[in-house]
Amino acid sequence: MTEKEKLRLDKYLWAIRLFKTRSLAAEACANNKVKSKGINVKAAKTVNIGDQYEVKTEARKWLIEVTELLHNRLQYSEAIKCYIDLTPEEEKEKVKTAAFVFQTGKRQSKQGRPTKKQKRELDEFME
Repeated sequence: MTEKEKLRLDKYLWAIRLFKTRSLAAEACANNKVKSKGINVKAAKTVNIGDQYEVKTEARKWLIEVTELLHNRLQYSEAIKCYIDLTPEEEKEKVKTAAFVFQTGKRQSKQGRPTKKQKRELDEFME
Protein backbone atom coordinates (compact mmCIF):
# COMPACT_ATOMS: atom_id res chain seq x y z
CA MET A 1 0.00 0.00 0.00
CA THR A 2 1.28 3.47 -0.81
CA GLU A 3 1.05 6.36 1.61
CA LYS A 4 -1.74 8.01 -0.45
CA GLU A 5 -3.93 4.90 -0.17
CA LYS A 6 -3.78 4.84 3.64
CA LEU A 7 -6.64 6.72 5.26
CA ARG A 8 -7.24 7.33 8.96
CA LEU A 9 -10.68 6.50 10.36
CA ASP A 10 -11.24 9.96 11.88
CA LYS A 11 -10.45 11.62 8.55
CA TYR A 12 -12.82 9.26 6.70
CA LEU A 13 -15.72 9.86 9.14
CA TRP A 14 -15.19 13.60 8.76
CA ALA A 15 -14.94 13.40 4.95
CA ILE A 16 -18.23 11.46 4.60
CA ARG A 17 -19.87 14.10 6.81
CA LEU A 18 -20.85 12.01 9.83
CA PHE A 19 -19.00 14.57 11.97
CA LYS A 20 -18.73 18.33 11.54
CA THR A 21 -15.02 18.42 12.38
CA ARG A 22 -12.19 15.93 12.28
CA SER A 23 -11.48 16.54 15.97
CA LEU A 24 -15.08 15.53 16.81
CA ALA A 25 -14.56 12.31 14.83
CA ALA A 26 -11.30 11.61 16.71
CA GLU A 27 -13.03 12.38 20.03
CA ALA A 28 -15.82 9.92 19.20
CA CYS A 29 -13.19 7.21 18.58
CA ALA A 30 -11.49 8.05 21.87
CA ASN A 31 -14.82 7.88 23.74
CA ASN A 32 -15.62 4.38 22.37
CA LYS A 33 -18.42 5.59 20.09
CA VAL A 34 -16.94 3.95 16.97
CA LYS A 35 -16.75 0.16 16.70
CA SER A 36 -15.71 -2.39 14.12
CA LYS A 37 -17.02 -5.94 14.59
CA GLY A 38 -18.05 -5.02 18.15
CA ILE A 39 -14.55 -3.82 19.10
CA ASN A 40 -13.74 -0.18 19.85
CA VAL A 41 -11.39 1.33 17.26
CA LYS A 42 -8.92 4.20 17.48
CA ALA A 43 -8.90 7.28 15.26
CA ALA A 44 -5.62 6.24 13.61
CA LYS A 45 -6.99 2.90 12.33
CA THR A 46 -6.53 2.48 8.59
CA VAL A 47 -9.81 2.33 6.66
CA ASN A 48 -10.24 -0.26 3.90
CA ILE A 49 -13.00 -0.81 1.37
CA GLY A 50 -15.52 -3.32 2.73
CA ASP A 51 -14.98 -2.40 6.40
CA GLN A 52 -18.11 -1.97 8.52
CA TYR A 53 -18.37 0.48 11.41
CA GLU A 54 -20.95 1.22 14.08
CA VAL A 55 -20.88 4.95 14.79
CA LYS A 56 -22.81 6.82 17.49
CA THR A 57 -23.22 10.50 16.70
CA GLU A 58 -25.15 13.08 18.68
CA ALA A 59 -28.17 12.65 16.42
CA ARG A 60 -28.28 8.88 15.80
CA LYS A 61 -26.55 5.52 15.48
CA TRP A 62 -25.07 4.59 12.12
CA LEU A 63 -24.03 1.25 10.68
CA ILE A 64 -21.96 1.94 7.57
CA GLU A 65 -19.95 -0.06 5.07
CA VAL A 66 -17.04 1.61 3.27
CA THR A 67 -17.43 1.47 -0.53
CA GLU A 68 -14.90 4.10 -1.52
CA LEU A 69 -12.01 5.88 0.22
CA LEU A 70 -12.52 9.63 0.49
CA HIS A 71 -9.49 11.73 1.46
CA ASN A 72 -11.08 15.18 1.18
CA ARG A 73 -14.43 16.53 2.33
CA LEU A 74 -16.90 16.88 -0.54
CA GLN A 75 -20.46 18.10 -0.72
CA TYR A 76 -23.02 15.84 0.94
CA SER A 77 -24.50 14.49 -2.31
CA GLU A 78 -21.04 13.22 -3.33
CA ALA A 79 -19.97 12.05 0.13
CA ILE A 80 -22.93 9.68 0.58
CA LYS A 81 -21.76 7.69 -2.46
CA CYS A 82 -18.66 6.57 -0.52
CA TYR A 83 -20.52 4.39 1.99
CA ILE A 84 -23.60 2.22 2.32
CA ASP A 85 -25.93 3.00 5.23
CA LEU A 86 -26.81 -0.40 6.75
CA THR A 87 -28.60 1.10 9.76
CA PRO A 88 -31.72 -0.93 10.70
CA GLU A 89 -35.05 0.73 9.84
CA GLU A 90 -36.21 0.84 13.48
CA GLU A 91 -33.13 2.93 14.36
CA LYS A 92 -33.91 5.35 11.53
CA GLU A 93 -37.53 5.60 12.74
CA LYS A 94 -36.35 6.65 16.22
CA VAL A 95 -34.70 9.68 14.66
CA LYS A 96 -37.84 10.70 12.78
CA THR A 97 -39.96 10.59 15.92
CA ALA A 98 -37.53 12.57 18.08
CA ALA A 99 -38.82 16.10 18.68
CA PHE A 100 -36.82 18.93 17.09
CA VAL A 101 -33.99 16.65 15.93
CA PHE A 102 -33.05 15.31 12.54
CA GLN A 103 -29.83 13.95 11.00
CA THR A 104 -27.55 16.87 11.76
CA GLY A 105 -28.93 17.40 15.26
CA LYS A 106 -30.28 20.87 14.47
CA ARG A 107 -33.78 22.07 15.32
CA GLN A 108 -36.29 21.76 12.48
CA SER A 109 -37.66 24.97 11.02
CA LYS A 110 -41.13 26.11 12.06
CA GLN A 111 -40.50 24.76 15.57
CA GLY A 112 -39.44 26.60 18.71
CA ARG A 113 -39.61 30.39 18.92
CA PRO A 114 -42.60 32.15 17.33
CA THR A 115 -42.13 34.16 14.13
CA LYS A 116 -42.64 37.91 13.93
CA LYS A 117 -46.09 37.35 12.41
CA GLN A 118 -47.06 34.94 15.19
CA LYS A 119 -45.90 37.49 17.81
CA ARG A 120 -48.09 40.20 16.24
CA GLU A 121 -51.07 37.84 16.20
CA LEU A 122 -50.47 37.06 19.91
CA ASP A 123 -50.24 40.75 20.74
CA GLU A 124 -53.54 41.43 18.92
CA PHE A 125 -55.18 38.52 20.72
CA MET A 126 -53.99 39.75 24.14
CA GLU A 127 -55.39 43.31 23.60
